Amino acid sequence: MREEDDKRTFFSLPTVVAPIKVSVLPLSSKQDFVPFTTQLADALTELNLLVRVDDSTGSIGRRYARTDEIAIPLGITVDFDTVNKVPHTVTVRERDSTQQVRMPIDDVPLTIKKLADGKMLWKDVTDKWPLFTAQETTK
Repeated sequence: MREEDDKRTFFSLPTVVAPIKVSVLPLSSKQDFVPFTTQLADALTELNLLVRVDDSTGSIGRRYARTDEIAIPLGITVDFDTVNKVPHTVTVRERDSTQQVRMPIDDVPLTIKKLADGKMLWKDVTDKWPLFTAQETTK
C-alpha cells in the first residue's frame, strides 16, 4: 500500500453502471497532444461511451483524483511516449486498483467498450498488456 492511499477518496461505481466510463487526460497542453486526445475522445464517443476530457493544467495526480471522486472508473493518459514513439501507445488506468497498462492507441476504444459493457474484466486487460509504472521518455 502506498503511503498516500489512506488519504485517497473515490466513489466506486462498477464500470457497467458508471455514467461517465472514461476520462482522457493529456499530460501536457502542447499542441502535439491534441490530435491524440481528440482521436480517442471521438472514437469512444462513436461507441456510445460518455467521455470526459480533462486538459486542465493541474498535475496528473490531481486530475486522477478529481475523476476518481466522481466515479469515473477508467482513465486514459496521453503522454510523451504517445506523441514521440511509434506505434503510438497510451496508458489506461483502473480507478479502484490504480493499476495502469500501456497499450496501442488503436486497441483502446474497443477495450474500453468491452470493459464498460461487462464483456471484459480488468484482469483480462492486465493479462494482455504490461503493467505500467513510470514514464520512459523525457519531455
